[in-house]
Amino acid sequence: MPEDWNQGIIQEFRRNGGRVASFRTQPLLLLHHRGAKTGIERVNPLAYQELDEGYAVFASRGGAPRNPDWYHNLIANPDVTIEVGDEVVEVRARVTQGQERERIWEEQKRRNSGFAAYERKTARTIPVVVLERVTRPG
Repeated sequence: MPEDWNQGIIQEFRRNGGRVASFRTQPLLLLHHRGAKTGIERVNPLAYQELDEGYAVFASRGGAPRNPDWYHNLIANPDVTIEVGDEVVEVRARVTQGQERERIWEEQKRRNSGFAAYERKTARTIPVVVLERVTRPG
């Protein structure tokens, strides 16, 4: 996605407590992550599915042949923060495998047919990443 498009989504998200008009049927969160090579903090708006232990996000990149940069950054630096609604949450990213991935992915395609279209456009398996809430002692 173009950087200026993302900036517009981010601004609208923050102005409206996490709601974005063009995504009214798909919840969004803002992922704060650090570049694997640069260390520069970046923010990406991502569709998510709420889970008991946190949130699932999908490295679909619109069905492109390569995973998005944010996915590689999470592999290198899995401890990140997200904005959900008007809340900032510390999370740890982990890539799902096997039945867990399939269960979450199938539910996401059921909720939003755009993800099924992304899957048809690419030969790669689209990664499903769970962002688990980090609980601090005390």
